[in-house]
Order: sequence, then structure tokens, then C-alpha cells
Amino acid sequence: MQAMMELAADNLLSPIILSFVLGLVAALARSDLAFPEAVAKGMSLYLLFAIGIKGGVAVAGNGMDMQLGVSLLAGMALSALIPFIGFAMLRVMTRLSVVDAAAVAAHYGSISIVTFVAASSVLDAQGIVFEGYMVAVAAAMEAPAILSALWLISRKGGGGADGGGHLWREIMLNGSIVLLVGAFAIGWIVGPEGKAEIDAFITAPFKGILCLFLLDMGLVAGRGLRQSRGEVRGGVLAFGLIMPLIGASLGLMVGLLIGLSLGGTTLLMVLSASASYIAVPAAMRVALPAANPAISLTLALGVTFPFNLTIGIPLYLAVATAILGS
Repeated sequence: MQAMMELAADNLLSPIILSFVLGLVAALARSDLAFPEAVAKGMSLYLLFAIGIKGGVAVAGNGMDMQLGVSLLAGMALSALIPFIGFAMLRVMTRLSVVDAAAVAAHYGSISIVTFVAASSVLDAQGIVFEGYMVAVAAAMEAPAILSALWLISRKGGGGADGGGHLWREIMLNGSIVLLVGAFAIGWIVGPEGKAEIDAFITAPFKGILCLFLLDMGLVAGRGLRQSRGEVRGGVLAFGLIMPLIGASLGLMVGLLIGLSLGGTTLLMVLSASASYIAVPAAMRVALPAANPAISLTLALGVTFPFNLTIGIPLYLAVATAILGS
């Protein structure tokens, strides 16, 4: 318990987390601090490219094996299963409509790549290695949750779903997925030698840019909380705090089952506990236009994202360490 508290304290006092807190406090205090949209977009593109390159290089260095395929299938299965659990919880805990409950559940079945990047940085700081192909697992966990949500809508008769070609295009050609998978492929092709040529760009600025990006995320989360107080309260708010713990528990069980390392298991827990606020909202606009995006986005970005950054990541790592050892 003391080790977990020390890890949580270290994480809370890291520049990455404090940058997010600064943005959150500034937004709640109604400061006019803001990032130009182009700058925020550029930072997100850099982070996706850098983490993709690193993951591909790690796979190139370690080689392909059966574990990669098993991990990909396990991640996709988790992404497809979690929305069913989330949907059932929302129908019991809240008064959300079928459409809104399915949309929220889809967000929680998918993943937050920024939470994944933050967790990777924590592991690096602790000197804990993890499987490089977890980047590919993260990319594979984006889409299955959306399909599960559409199935729930069709079975529950909620209406308002569009499962046509526009949805598939939105999923498969979503910018974050294309960049992450593409950068992973580049890193895989060029290997450690190729990465060495751009290492000054990929490695050195990474944490600094991540701090600025999370500062912006704090601003976005704070504004969302301010503007959606009436939408997120009671059972909806409780769901945003309980669901990450359930997702992380499932990720832990699967990680142990398929034999991931301590770092890999922790990242699978983080992925299973996170909620998408980039890829899924874009897809939901096409798939479930009748859903209220304010509920999903405020929960994912204003409640679950801060919870995972400040409490979740150190908690998941502590639990995984207690079971697997350091």
C-alpha cells in the first residue's frame, strides 16, 4: 500500500500530470488561456507519430511471434465486450436513453491514445519495459466497440443508427488510426537504424510536447465540465469513475491469461480502462446521430480521463506489480 501511495505521489507531481492540472484549473477559473487549434492539432499528430514509430521499432528489434497475434485478438475482444458491460450498467444506474447509453458504452469500449502515451511515459520513468506491439493493440481496440454499440442499438430497438459505408470510412480512415498504424509500419520497416536518424526529433522533445498537449487537454476538460454540469451527475458521474476500474480488471485478467509482461499488462489495463474522445465521437456522428455527444465527451474527457491520469495509472501499475512482481 505504501509503495502504491509513493507511486501515485510521484505520478501526481510529474510535469505531465501537473500540466494537465494547470489547464483544468485555468479552465474552471475561466481564464482566457488557450491554444490555437492548429497548434493543438500539430501536437497530437506529433505524439501519434512518435509513439507509432517507437512501437514499430520495438517490434522490428524483437521480431514477430505468436504473442503479437494473440495480443491483438485479446485487445479486440476486450474492445467488443466492454460496451456490453457498460451499456448494462448505464441502463441500471442512469435514465439515459438506449441510444445515449449505447453511445457512451462505445466510448468506453474504445481507447484513449493520450492516456496510453501518458502511461507509457510513466513506465519509462520507472524503468519498466513493455512489449512494443502494444501500440498495434491500441490501434486494434479502436473500432470493435463501435460495432458492439450498433449491435446493441439494433437489438434494443433504439433507432437512430446508420451502419452504412460512411461509418466504415469514418472508422478505417480516421486520422488518428491512419497515423498511428502508418507510423508503426514505418518504424517496423526501418528498425532501430532508421529510428537513429530521427531520434533527436522522436525522443528528445517527446515529454515536453506531451506536457503542452496535456495542458491543452486540461483546458478542454475543464470547459466541458463547466458547460455540462446538468448532464453529468448522479449515476452518470458514478459510471465515469466505476467503469475504468471494471475495464482495468478485465485488462488485468486478460494480460495474465495471455502472458504479457508487467509493462504490457499495465498498458492493457490502461487501454481497457480508458475512454475514447477522438475516434469514437467522430464515428458516432455518423453511426448514432441521435445521441447526445455532450454526455459522452464530458464523461470521457472531463471525468474518466483525469481519473486515469491522476489515480488510475499508478493504481493499475501497483496492482499489476503486486501480482506479477517488479
